[in-house]
Amino acid sequence: MDGDLEKATALLQDIQAKCQDSTNHVNDLCKRAVAWEFNTSKGISFLEVKYQMLLSYLVNLTYLMLRKAGGQSIHGDETVLRLVEIRTVLEKMRPIDQKLKYQVDKVVRLAATGGAASDDPMRFKANPDSLESKLASDSEEGSDSEDDDDQSSKLYKPPKLAAVHYDGDETVLEKKQKQVESQRKRALSSAILQDLKEQYHDGPTEIREAKDMHRLKATKMMMEKERYEEDNFMRLPMSKKERQNQKQLAGMSSLNSVTYFGSFNPLDLEEGGGEGFSNKRRKMDKSKGKSKKGGKKKGFKKKRRH
Repeated sequence: MDGDLEKATALLQDIQAKCQDSTNHVNDLCKRAVAWEFNTSKGISFLEVKYQMLLSYLVNLTYLMLRKAGGQSIHGDETVLRLVEIRTVLEKMRPIDQKLKYQVDKVVRLAATGGAASDDPMRFKANPDSLESKLASDSEEGSDSEDDDDQSSKLYKPPKLAAVHYDGDETVLEKKQKQVESQRKRALSSAILQDLKEQYHDGPTEIREAKDMHRLKATKMMMEKERYEEDNFMRLPMSKKERQNQKQLAGMSSLNSVTYFGSFNPLDLEEGGGEGFSNKRRKMDKSKGKSKKGGKKKGFKKKRRH
């Protein structure tokens, strides 16, 4: 207990000293801002919005700390909702902040050094003039103008952008854990493990025709499609990809039939299988003999031309 009291006293003294330093620094900045020493009219507006949000967040957080230090309840206080809103906005601003990092670093370095060196990699930028050929002929210019007219007459179609999860804040360890988890799920969903699960599971065995995961997925989609068609009394068109998948499944089923050799009853002489097999062979030989004895087939004779 005495050790905790000493640590708490040391922390309070440290907080008091740092608060005093922060107060002096903020007062100095306020004086310089009032004197218009900081001209932010030509700065990046995104950073100004970000700083205003951070300042508002700190003000509301300080107000909550003051109420809790005074023993007052913060239940139902609107300050908590404002803090949640500001925190959400700041988290949504992180991707934009990361994209502007190169531009901000470039401006800060220029302000600190007063100029850029000739071999500074942040000084280089794309030259649009070098992307176009200045030796184009008049015929090419005429064709370009016609193409521009055709493009201007067409309707504008906005690009289709898909929502992508932002993973810029994830560490290398978190990305590795996600990769291991995805590999684990893929391994658990394999056909071999499904067969082992069915073999050693205590529950009843599920009887189905398809056992591989691709066939299960295709069968499920076909059942959903049939159910939709029956409920809405309409036929859904089949896309090119669905036709290809159907052909692949048909090829897999034919391959399974090729690798199936059937039973060995025809080789079992005691059960009469061999006799049946010999009878079939005799019938095949008789049919071949009849076709040979038949000789020529009936048909039209060719007339000789004189």
